[in-house]
Amino acid sequence: MFKTIIFDFDGVIAESVDVKTMAFRELFKGHPDKLTLIEKYHLDNGGLSRFDKFRHIYKNIIGQPLSEDKFAELCLNFNKLVIDKVVNAEYVKGAKEFLDYCQNKYRMYIVSGTPEIEIREIVKRRGLEKYFAGVYGSPENKTNLINAILEKNGWQGKEALFIGDSKNDFTAASETSVVFAARSLELDADWLKSPEIKIIFSNLAEFKKYFIEHLES
Repeated sequence: MFKTIIFDFDGVIAESVDVKTMAFRELFKGHPDKLTLIEKYHLDNGGLSRFDKFRHIYKNIIGQPLSEDKFAELCLNFNKLVIDKVVNAEYVKGAKEFLDYCQNKYRMYIVSGTPEIEIREIVKRRGLEKYFAGVYGSPENKTNLINAILEKNGWQGKEALFIGDSKNDFTAASETSVVFAARSLELDADWLKSPEIKIIFSNLAEFKKYFIEHLES
């Protein structure tokens, strides 16, 4: 059925979502009265690039202008806080085994909200380059990145599976008409209640079994 499998990275391949959350706390510790709102916004918008998050936080939560110099400083400091920790984060249970299973069957891609240079470095340092035909990230949004993959290869949406862990991932899947599978540890999360989300799993070991039994048969 599928020609390609597209993966988000944080929370799908690596257990690195908490790393990013702690980085936001550290980055904005100078605004202690806003930290709860900042963390909530970050968590509610998983899959959105940090560039967009920084701009939203300054405009709508902190209520201050964000200069280009301050924006560049935020980006640099965030990278320093997270990159080594993401490289060393544990795999989502079953992720490596699922990649091994799919390696010679499907063309695989990563589409991440992480800056493209950074996600490519992470993938390389984790020794995962061999699995992927392409690794893409922000500032381009996920909808455009998925559409570019489909167009480049001449695939229809139904021939692609996107595995993500956020509302933004689901939105990108809907906008590109690809099949979506949701990884979440909070199976009662509001965004998962959409009737369009039919595949929900807690880890890749669980999903691999479902994939073989229901999506390949």
